[in-house]
Amino acid sequence: MAYAFKISLYRSTLIEGEVFAWFDNYKQAIDDPLVREGVVRVLVFGLIQTPVMIVLALVAALLIDAATSRFSRFFRLAAFVPYAVPVVIGTLMWGFLYSDSVGPFAWTGIDFTSTGTVLASLGNIVTWQWAGYNMIVLYAALQGLPRETYESARIDGASEVQIALRIKTPMISSALVLATLFTIMGTLQFFTEPLILQPLNPGAITTHYTPNIYAYQQAFSFQQYNYSAAISFLLGAVVFVGSYIFLFATRKRSALQ
Repeated sequence: MAYAFKISLYRSTLIEGEVFAWFDNYKQAIDDPLVREGVVRVLVFGLIQTPVMIVLALVAALLIDAATSRFSRFFRLAAFVPYAVPVVIGTLMWGFLYSDSVGPFAWTGIDFTSTGTVLASLGNIVTWQWAGYNMIVLYAALQGLPRETYESARIDGASEVQIALRIKTPMISSALVLATLFTIMGTLQFFTEPLILQPLNPGAITTHYTPNIYAYQQAFSFQQYNYSAAISFLLGAVVFVGSYIFLFATRKRSALQ
């Protein structure tokens, strides 16, 4: 990180070689409309995808926690399996499923990688990949709650739905905050899934689709390592500020400092 920050303060020239440029690369990145477009895209993606994933993970964790059958262990494993699949392999698998020529959904006539649908398709991949991980985190928190609380609520006439929503969910607020925080951090660093799907429709998933992809292309396609490093550090600043704001806004409810 120290080396990357160092080169972000320099600029490569044909005549003088590496020259100290102060924060010119950062100013260029802030003024770059392609960087701003990518940041806006991942922010919109995160605002939609994060709540969907956390709600699905919470519902699954509550259902499995309430299950008393011997199949609950199987359901936990089944939900966790997608997380165990490497991201590249999982994305390639979904790329096959999205294919409009050989994929099993080709008969629908829907182009899952078009400009209008590709963001939703990527959101589906990310949710499939990570919802099980968040579910396990929330389920582990539920397992640590005192069961006497549930019995007291049942004696008072509370239904299972009321116990889940009014007792279990508030008591695992710290785990919910942490799961949401990790999801936000991962979303803002969105990279692997769109990069792997890019060959399916380069017009929809451009070389500046996300800030990370843009930084990658600047470094390894155009050898603009200095500018790439500046973009990366700016993205890191966005992740840090966004994570801090979320923790600050939820610190009282989650008891996290």
